[in-house]
Amino acid sequence: MNLATLKAFKPSEYEEAADGYRATGDMASTAKDTVDNQISAGVRNQLQGEAAKAALDELKKLSANFHYAQTECGLVSTALSGLAFDMAAAKRKLEAAVEDARADGCTVNPDGSVSYPAGKKPGDEKPADGGTVTGSAGGSPMSDALERQAANIHPNPNYGRAMAYANRIADALKEATDADAKWAPKLRALKADDDLVVSKRDWADTQSDLGGVREAGKDYLDSLPEPPKDGSPKDNASWWKGLSLEEQSAHLALNAAVVGALDGLPAETRDEANRAVLAQARARVELELERMPEPTRYSPNPNGTYPAVIQNDNWTKWNEKYGERHAELIKSRDGMKSIQERFDSTGIKGLPEAYLLGFSTEGNGRAILANGNPDTADHQAVYVPGTTSNLSSISGDINRMANVWRVATDEADGASVSTITWLGYDAPQSIVKDSPFSHYADDGAPAYNRFLDGLDASHTAESDPHRTAIGHSYGTTLIGSAARQGELNADDVILAGSPGVQVSKAEQLDVPKGHVWNQEADWDVVPDIGRFGHGGNDRDGVWIIPSDPVFGANQMTTDTSGHSDYWKEDTQSLRNQGLVVAGHGDDVKLEPLPSAYTRAR
Repeated sequence: MNLATLKAFKPSEYEEAADGYRATGDMASTAKDTVDNQISAGVRNQLQGEAAKAALDELKKLSANFHYAQTECGLVSTALSGLAFDMAAAKRKLEAAVEDARADGCTVNPDGSVSYPAGKKPGDEKPADGGTVTGSAGGSPMSDALERQAANIHPNPNYGRAMAYANRIADALKEATDADAKWAPKLRALKADDDLVVSKRDWADTQSDLGGVREAGKDYLDSLPEPPKDGSPKDNASWWKGLSLEEQSAHLALNAAVVGALDGLPAETRDEANRAVLAQARARVELELERMPEPTRYSPNPNGTYPAVIQNDNWTKWNEKYGERHAELIKSRDGMKSIQERFDSTGIKGLPEAYLLGFSTEGNGRAILANGNPDTADHQAVYVPGTTSNLSSISGDINRMANVWRVATDEADGASVSTITWLGYDAPQSIVKDSPFSHYADDGAPAYNRFLDGLDASHTAESDPHRTAIGHSYGTTLIGSAARQGELNADDVILAGSPGVQVSKAEQLDVPKGHVWNQEADWDVVPDIGRFGHGGNDRDGVWIIPSDPVFGANQMTTDTSGHSDYWKEDTQSLRNQGLVVAGHGDDVKLEPLPSAYTRAR
């Protein structure tokens, strides 16, 4: 990089190019949403048959292309902004050095050298001749000391000043040269394969691209406003609203996992961030599984003397090396597949678009998925699953909230509804070993409270939403802990199959009197387990659960059986929940307290 090139460099041109890629990414995002939520949804809702299925397969590929283009354009835009930022900083240093040199009577030459005029030191009889010096970049303490010594010895006082200007110019040129060398390979890497298929490897490569841009753009990223440390949902919302479009784009491109996890941000923003994280994570998991193919586990008895099969030695060795990791990857893959299946179900029986408000494969996994946009919904429901819930089993929980959405929408008199599956905590994984302990609920409850508060911070409708907290099994315990530890930001609470909620009175759940609803089905043993030590106890030492009359909940008629069918289609159990979510609690069919108490005992 020479002086003329840096002087002629126009950061604004690269910033404009970054704006162009950002606009292209936005167009790709809009196109993806149109394909998914309008065209594909319309096909699913109105057409059937092989032709419709083939069309949906092609539309899915088209959507993936748009999504990939959106993600890569975001990275290109951020990379160009980062290059412009670094080059602009170098150019400012050059311009300042040139201006200071001229103001001091020196001349900056086209090659970056600095000419200084004749001059004399105090006491000298005649001025020393002027001259020209060439600077060096990044001098060491030793070289800097030698230059200072030379300047002190030199008979012309302008020599030292000219040398300082020349060094500043050399530093600016080196900084620009380093920026160019740093960004050129990163930008060249942001090039997709010349085909129309977005493969697993393409998505995995976006993670590598992200790392490259993040590494090269450290100075640029450090200049961006960071999310508030331990900020409240309102703090997060204010931070995001205060960012420019360029800054928002950079955070989405390089910090998607962070952005997607921030309560208080718009649902559309969190969804965009988390879908990128999901696509990259799914590609990594599937590629890793391909690298450890599972051999045949069993082989027939080799001599045929008996009909049994024997375990294959190759499988045994493979299992010792890969078995545990392979099982983890399968669980993650199954969970991500379930989330994608919900995306692909938009339009079926009127099901609205889905919003991925949280996602992670860490630990037991995290998934927060909304049916309909909660930011604009008149009625919201946030469901917490219970024991054994994890990412791999999220499908059933997603389907439950889809069923609630349909019933609540039918009962909402035209108002909009959003139902949310909130797997935002580590649920106990064993009924026997884990579920009797409360720390799972206590640890997860603050995150649930933050999420509910975040729904307020991101809500854009003129009136406040009506919000229902729904818990199943151990999920009801978490909701009770959330009320006990903080303030449950809900208007109604529905408890299904509850073993206890850590409090002994409905009034302690932070909702108006008469707005706690309970369901206990025949042959559901979990509430009985709660009576023997899991629930909240009163002052006489008797364990109280929501099914007990003294607790004070509305006992909803439940016509399902067992622990898992409270959301079965075409049942009174499901309809009652939908009525509460839709704000029509007065229409809920209730069960007389004595019979509920007798059955529970």
